[in-house]
Amino acid sequence: MSITGIHGQLLEVTVVSGYKLKDTEWISRQDPYVCLEYGSTKFRTQTCTDGGKNPTFREKFMFTLIEGLRELNIQVWNSNTLSVDDFIGSGKVQLHRALSTGFDDSCWPLQTKTGRNAGEIKLILYYPEARKASPFYAPSAPPYVPPPGNSHAPPYPAPASSYPPPSSAHYYPPPPPASVNPYSYPPSSPYPSYSCDYTSSLYPPPPAAYPPSPYPSTSVYPQSPYPPPPASSYYPPGPYSGSYHHPPPY
Repeated sequence: MSITGIHGQLLEVTVVSGYKLKDTEWISRQDPYVCLEYGSTKFRTQTCTDGGKNPTFREKFMFTLIEGLRELNIQVWNSNTLSVDDFIGSGKVQLHRALSTGFDDSCWPLQTKTGRNAGEIKLILYYPEARKASPFYAPSAPPYVPPPGNSHAPPYPAPASSYPPPSSAHYYPPPPPASVNPYSYPPSSPYPSYSCDYTSSLYPPPPAAYPPSPYPSTSVYPQSPYPPPPASSYYPPGPYSGSYHHPPPY
C-alpha cells in the first residue's frame, strides 16, 4: 500500500505507559506526564500522581498528518508543586510502520540531555487509511473464474482407476476331495493312535503291601537289651586293699 497522499489524514496516538523511567525524586515518588509534538500540534497527558518509574496513562490523541513529516517528538517530565518541573527524557517516534501497515504498538526509548538512557514509553499508533487499497495496487493473483460448460462439474477430472474392473464371473472354492468327509470333525489322522490308560498303575499301592515288613536282623551277635541294666550301687568305689606308707613329717 502507498503511504503517499497522507496530508490531512488523521493519525490516532495512544500513550499507554512508561517503563523504567529515570527517577528524579530522592524521597517521594515522582509524578510523570508526557508531552507529544507533531509539527505545530502539541498535546499533554494528565499527571500520573505517584507514578514513579512505571506510570500508566492510557490517553488517546488525534493528529492531522502533514505530507513529508514522518516523525513524532515525545518528552517526559516530572511534575513539581513548589518548583520547576524536572526533565526526565525525550525521544523520537518514527511513523513509517504505522502509515504503511496501519498499526504500531512499539516501545520507544528515551534519553536524557546528556544522551543517557532514561527509560521507555509505550505508544499505540493507528492509521485507518492504510487499510484501504491504493488505486495503483494490483492484486497478487487474478480472481477465480469457473470453467465454461456444466457449472456443477468438478474442477478437476476424476483420476483413472489403477485397479482392473471387477469380473462378472463368481469364483467359489473347489469342493474337497471325495476321500475326505467334509462334515467329519476332527479329520481322521493317518498315524496310529495310542491309548493312554492311566488306571492300570495304582498309586498309592494297596494297603496290604504298604508299609513293608521289618527287615530281619543280620547281626551274628545277640541283641543287647534296651535300656541297659542299672549300674552298681557302690559309688564311688571303696578304698583299695593293701597297706599304705605315709611319708615322714618334715
